[in-house]
Amino acid sequence: MTLIEFLKAGGVVMIPLIFCSLLALAIIIEKLLNLRPAKIIDSKKFETIVTLIEGGMVAKAEEVCRKNPEIMGNMIGAVLENRHLERDEIKGVVADVGRQEVSKLEKHLGILGTVAGVSPLLGLLGTVAGMIRVFKIIAVTGVGEAGALSGGISEALITTATGLSIAIPTLVMYNLFNDRAEKIILELEKYSLKVMQIVKKKEEEKSLLPADKAME
Repeated sequence: MTLIEFLKAGGVVMIPLIFCSLLALAIIIEKLLNLRPAKIIDSKKFETIVTLIEGGMVAKAEEVCRKNPEIMGNMIGAVLENRHLERDEIKGVVADVGRQEVSKLEKHLGILGTVAGVSPLLGLLGTVAGMIRVFKIIAVTGVGEAGALSGGISEALITTATGLSIAIPTLVMYNLFNDRAEKIILELEKYSLKVMQIVKKKEEEKSLLPADKAME
């Protein structure tokens, strides 16, 4: 059986199933390319920001973050903008920004989850449609028409198998991407809190200097 024959045998329900498969494939490819720690966490940029802070150029470090309004820049920028707060308050700010930024990483994952949930239901719909067709044939011709019956049974089995074949890998990738997004945000929070520690340490060192040195 060729692919075209297989699709025709599944009936009209195969149309939304094909659409679901293509949609899921497009999102999975996009996430595999873009939802990677190496693409989101820029260690060189982080080192640049740390060097500026350690050199006393916090305003310059803020400027670097503003000019790079990606997730990492936004989270570290939030620390620098709120550096006057206490450590616990800054941690709260970082957590809040992280919750906002994770939605960017999870973009389109809701669609992926919907495809994983809808595909087996569409397959079930095709199964029901196929069985209805079988019973109609039985009502008209009896059980002696094996060829006619096999078409309805084939439609029922094909749509179920197709729906599950789409749903299973889609659900696996959905969970994988959700987990990856959470881990990336947690890693970025660590980077942000490390910046906080450096900033606070510099402030403490400055406050411990003699008055005449601090004025220089």
